[in-house]
Amino acid sequence: MKKHLVAAIAAVTLCAALPVAAQNIAIVNGKPVPKARADALAAQVARSGRPLTPELQNQIKEEVISRELFMQEAKKRGLDASEDYRSQLEMARETLLIRALLADVQKKSPVSDEEVKAEYDKFVAANSGKEYRASHILVPTEEEAKAVLESLKKGGKFEDIAKKQSKDPGSGSQGGDLDWSPASNYVPEFSEAMVKLKKGQTVDAPVKTQFGWHVIRLDDVRDAQLPKLEEVKPQIAQQLQQQKLMKFQDDLRAKAKIQ
Repeated sequence: MKKHLVAAIAAVTLCAALPVAAQNIAIVNGKPVPKARADALAAQVARSGRPLTPELQNQIKEEVISRELFMQEAKKRGLDASEDYRSQLEMARETLLIRALLADVQKKSPVSDEEVKAEYDKFVAANSGKEYRASHILVPTEEEAKAVLESLKKGGKFEDIAKKQSKDPGSGSQGGDLDWSPASNYVPEFSEAMVKLKKGQTVDAPVKTQFGWHVIRLDDVRDAQLPKLEEVKPQIAQQLQQQKLMKFQDDLRAKAKIQ
């Protein structure tokens, strides 16, 4: 009877200990290492899109054990009592808490589809119109620009002259090609001269800007090619979310008593 009772108590004790043991991933120098540490690392890996293979899970376990060894040794050396450690720990605590706050703000004030659509409509209204594809040859002096025009009148090829003489490092190597762009992207003197040209026409006289003297040719004109809402929706949503976070910060400062 007594032997049966002892065996029963032992079985109950073993069963009660199993869940506790399962909560630990290892015991390092007598100290249990919670499985939660490995779970936290595994969650980070999962968020990155990597599959949690058995090999990777084993690597995570070894990483957790290594960290525990390092922590034990650091504490043995008294490093956890240093001022530098304490200040860095406080900064890390603040960073994590602020990150949690901002995540909570985003969760409670998400960007709606209506807000994204309204912002997109403003973008379309501000950027609709014409786009111009122009080429230019940039030189330092008016005399050089006039000489370029003379060369063109005599049959010189615009692209060849641009590659040899243009001082614009971006377009010179491309034969002067500036690609498609709205007129507003250029300095006023350049855009005013460009929009007056007909397709394929070159200016009659050099155009002076802050960059030097330009010989401009208009290659083509088209209606502005704007991206569809679906193509830019993530970027717009991110921008609006940043604006909300900035407003949240500004509101906090406005309400705060800062001396």
